[in-house]
Amino acid sequence: MLDQSNLSRRMTLSSVVQAITTYGPISRASVAKMTGLSKQTVSEVVLSLEKDGWVQTVGRTEGNVGRRAVVYEIVPEAALVASVDLGGTKVRVALCDLTGKVVAEMVEPTTQSGGEAVVDQIGRLILETATVHSIDQDKIQVVVVGVPGVPEAITGHVKMAPNIKGIDTINFPALLHERLGVEVLVENDVNLAALGEHWMTHQGDKDDLVYLSIGTGIGAGIVIGGKLVRGASGAAGEVGFLPFGADPFEAESKTTGALERVSATQAITSHYFELTGTAKNVPDVFEAALAGDQDAKQVLESVASYVARAVAAIASVIDPACVIIGGSIGAREELVSLIKPEIDRCFPRSIPVEPSILGNHAALAGGTSVALSRLHIALFSGGLPGAKIVVPPPQVKTYLEDVS
Repeated sequence: MLDQSNLSRRMTLSSVVQAITTYGPISRASVAKMTGLSKQTVSEVVLSLEKDGWVQTVGRTEGNVGRRAVVYEIVPEAALVASVDLGGTKVRVALCDLTGKVVAEMVEPTTQSGGEAVVDQIGRLILETATVHSIDQDKIQVVVVGVPGVPEAITGHVKMAPNIKGIDTINFPALLHERLGVEVLVENDVNLAALGEHWMTHQGDKDDLVYLSIGTGIGAGIVIGGKLVRGASGAAGEVGFLPFGADPFEAESKTTGALERVSATQAITSHYFELTGTAKNVPDVFEAALAGDQDAKQVLESVASYVARAVAAIASVIDPACVIIGGSIGAREELVSLIKPEIDRCFPRSIPVEPSILGNHAALAGGTSVALSRLHIALFSGGLPGAKIVVPPPQVKTYLEDVS
């Protein structure tokens, strides 16, 4: 049972921090007005936070008659979080401050040894990123890792991740926690991408959205009412297994879904080879289509048709405010422009479809938003039931410049 006085202190602290985080620079009087707390209580909390290095003064209010009030903001560098995007070919790490600003980033090829070697690589890369950029490693408080599979909460195994061997038999978050000594959260990378797009580009505007990623595979992240939908087993959004495209009753469709077999990387290269007898990678197929190659155009039109059916299937169940198309293939405007008219052909109402703004950093942005929320809760709301602190996102342009 929670101590009521401690609970009250946590509620007060959480309210003050949320106000400063959201509206800073802000005066103590404005915090009191927003939170409903007394000016004396707010002053005591703010001074305590300032003493402990969590908030700082950044000037005084302007334009007021009489005495100008001191204004406060969160100290950005007081603590850091790490957002990790683990892929089959690359692993990318971004260290972010309390405002979400990327202060350091590194990327390297993913080790092909799999299993614990991947955990060791991520742990090393996080610490190395801090060291190379002269950052105190002890400031890193929370790590969020986006993985190309389905994390199991109980075992820590990452299932359905064929591009990274061996992570389906290890307790991934526990091993990384053991390596780093901080809280570690593991989430599906497409889910994080959906959260990243919502946090940075659609928060409060389109709280019901679907992020559809097309690349090596095809999957969706679903945000309803501003919250991620994971499903009973964490596998919500595995749209690659929608039962159309290839024969869904063939054995292969139980490992590589029927839709994925006709719409992702392997499908594009295989289809083009079948038509021409010439091997091309995906970027080359796109370039050939732009140059007028009719076979390449046919391949992309086929993919667009299947993706349009997937969007229609999703929309018929969820009715999202928009569908964001991302991934190494999906984010290409040439494909999005082919998908839109196909949707109109097979669905009775308009479905807003747009390419991802964040590109290959969508999952990193989502990881940052989750990590910052968890960090704020741990620091300022521990023991408070249902605690939630929403950290305002950095400007998209600034964020993309930071991670470029």
